[in-house]
Amino acid sequence: MRNRISTAGAGRLVAAAAALFAAGTASAEDVLSAGDTAWMMTSTALVLMMTLPGLALFYGGLVRTKNVLSILMQCLISAGMMGVLWVVVGYSLAFGDGNAFVGDFSKVMLNHATPDTLAGTIPEYVFVMFQGMFAIITPALMIGAFAERMRFGPYLAFITIWLVAVYCPLAHMVWGGGILSSWGAIDFAGGLVVHMSSGFSAMAAALFLGPRAGHGKQPMPPHNLPMVVIGASLLWVGWFGFNAGSELAADGTAGLAFLTTSTATSTAVLTWVLVEWLHQGKSTVLGAATAAVAGLVSITPACASVTPGGAILVGFGGALICYVFVMIVKPKAGYDDSLDVFGVHGIGGAWGALATALFIAPFALPEGMTQGGQILIQLKSIGFTALFAPVATLVILVALRAVFGSLRPTEEDEALGLDQSEHSESAYIEAA
Repeated sequence: MRNRISTAGAGRLVAAAAALFAAGTASAEDVLSAGDTAWMMTSTALVLMMTLPGLALFYGGLVRTKNVLSILMQCLISAGMMGVLWVVVGYSLAFGDGNAFVGDFSKVMLNHATPDTLAGTIPEYVFVMFQGMFAIITPALMIGAFAERMRFGPYLAFITIWLVAVYCPLAHMVWGGGILSSWGAIDFAGGLVVHMSSGFSAMAAALFLGPRAGHGKQPMPPHNLPMVVIGASLLWVGWFGFNAGSELAADGTAGLAFLTTSTATSTAVLTWVLVEWLHQGKSTVLGAATAAVAGLVSITPACASVTPGGAILVGFGGALICYVFVMIVKPKAGYDDSLDVFGVHGIGGAWGALATALFIAPFALPEGMTQGGQILIQLKSIGFTALFAPVATLVILVALRAVFGSLRPTEEDEALGLDQSEHSESAYIEAA
């Protein structure tokens, strides 16, 4: 997440400035920019659109008919619970001064801020909202890995604790002046904080819960591919706010992020379709939609650090690596990552974090840092995230199982479907 402490045009993520920015302290040069503020309010709305309706439609179309409403509900409740929790304490834990691992409680309920408090050239309230949209979508991304097999009550408890114990500390470590930022890790818009954290945590949850009843024995195809494509398309559009908005200004770096985001995604779609055609004999709409998300995930941490040519390489590598995990590794390993959250977000996020250094443009390389040195920093950060997020997730799940007894529905309720067993509703009702 880019920091706007200095004047416009200072296009690097500076760890030391992150803590100052997070504290909402404006420098003598900082003045409110109407243009930056308007762009950030627009970006905030675009990122919310990624969850509602983008992710809800994308995941909803991928599950079976009997579980589509449960997916929509899980996305809706993420917006509800995370939206409140972020204002109450989440923002403070992520962007309060704190220590190397988590923020403090100095910003609880945002009592420190007024309409005149600036975060760089935008009101801090706008920054809070923009970051809040990230807090909403990140837990929701995990839904796909354990879709169709977690009860609503345990799910709500899980994402609530996960935001406080996993997301907020990691956001602080990377964007709030914590340990990963002190290492010099580059994560412009969330390859580590959003995609790796959700992808690796989701994999841990999927393994902990076990596979869906009938997994590997009966077909479980997506029930509505047009819904999937619409959702993926909304994600693509919303991602411009996600990535370009992370500059926190309407400037050249935002323009670069805007361009690289779409270039990498286009490349990923083209690559996946061709590889699937060669590997399977036919290309599929489902593959193309998955490829779009893989490309978006892969470019997220690198979008302001690579040239358009570099973005093509990021998108190509992201599509190829994610394809291997989704189409080859997962079937052979036999784990039930229902909607490929680990294969796309976990692996794609890790690839994007590494690709940030592999294809970094000279203008984006931190002063005094070599490319080899940045590669080592990115690898170190990837390893830390890949360990911290799933381990913390497993601790949460073990604790919740002790409280709830079982996090899964009964065999009868799972066979009936979560729409009926958890919400007493059906997505599709035939006329009498």
